[in-house]
Amino acid sequence: PLSTENEYPFVSVIVPVRNRPREIEDCLCSLKKLDYPMGKMEIIVVDDASEDNTPQIVAEFPVRLIKLEQHSQASFCRNLGARHAKGELLAFIDSDCLAAPLWLRELTPAFRDASLGAVGGLVDSYYETKQLDNYEKVSSSLKISTRFMRTSKKEHFFYVPACNFLVRRELFLELEGFQESLYVGEDVDFCWRLQDSGKILEYRPDGKIFHKHRNQLIPFCARRFDYGTSEPKLQQLHPERIKQLFLPPRESLFWITFALSLFFKSAFLLIIQMGVLIYDCVSKYKKIHSRKIPIGFLRLSLAVVRSYLTFIHHCCSFVSRYYLITALILSPFFSLLPAIIFSMHLLAGIVEYQIKRPRMNPISFLFFFSLDQISYQAGVWRGCFREMNFSPVAPQIITKRK
Repeated sequence: PLSTENEYPFVSVIVPVRNRPREIEDCLCSLKKLDYPMGKMEIIVVDDASEDNTPQIVAEFPVRLIKLEQHSQASFCRNLGARHAKGELLAFIDSDCLAAPLWLRELTPAFRDASLGAVGGLVDSYYETKQLDNYEKVSSSLKISTRFMRTSKKEHFFYVPACNFLVRRELFLELEGFQESLYVGEDVDFCWRLQDSGKILEYRPDGKIFHKHRNQLIPFCARRFDYGTSEPKLQQLHPERIKQLFLPPRESLFWITFALSLFFKSAFLLIIQMGVLIYDCVSKYKKIHSRKIPIGFLRLSLAVVRSYLTFIHHCCSFVSRYYLITALILSPFFSLLPAIIFSMHLLAGIVEYQIKRPRMNPISFLFFFSLDQISYQAGVWRGCFREMNFSPVAPQIITKRK
């Protein structure tokens, strides 16, 4: 936190809304409870041609209301709000979200760094009663991480969601705001353009909001589908951000040999597989030993085994994310390939369950995990055919890290 109230910047909070009277009321009530200097904040609500009593609900609050006559999507509303804003900083929050009392106090100090262009915070789940709520709590597309993150040369796809997003107003207008032609993915596009301009993007989980996610199955799947459709378009807009799949030769040979040994029930292939692993351990030990790094062979070997397990999880996650739907399509005609894909998907789901530790049983988690993956990749494939751009499902294969 900053030391004095005067040090806090003036913030314009912008909320786009359409046909959400109850949600916007809860959102504005949470903004009223913000622990932030009252003279350093304004709230702008942009009503996207609501057809119900949403504008009347908003009018009951001490906020600035801008009403549109024609439905124009959230990106247009956010950009319009930014042009009318007075603040040094813009703080975007969605109408189906509630801000934690310290939301702005936690995020605004980040802007003491002159190189910082924008910052985002944690988007936590508001609902906590259903099994789907428990899944969203740990696997929401809007939940970036529980740890601090910052622009890095190694991470080309870093972004924060627009529903919890603070940005310098001058920079936002200079970059021409959100891409209004994008129905979803506009926050990803803007964050990438911001970082390409040389500015830093940060993620600070202490700046928290609560999202009223779609907690019915059909809306849940539909939203995941929508998110998936944005991938091909984003790849088209940012061709320099090449999706890569890392396939190191030894790890790849190890797991291919393992799969073949199971299929052919061959002990000889198992021996080759173990030979690959032992050779890798010995060669890496010699390399490290030559550099006089004090590490024992057993410890190094365990690290190599962990890297092999991490690699297969990485491959399974990719197949589960983009190719599970092909297994469903091919299963009536083929048996082996769909079985392999289903197995990789199952392994990816089990590992995700162990990592995320949700408050639900494994079967329920795998059910929602499968719906999530199928819905998202259906959107990706739909977008690929619409844009005739298949780079999201056909990454560049690399065998060495730069």
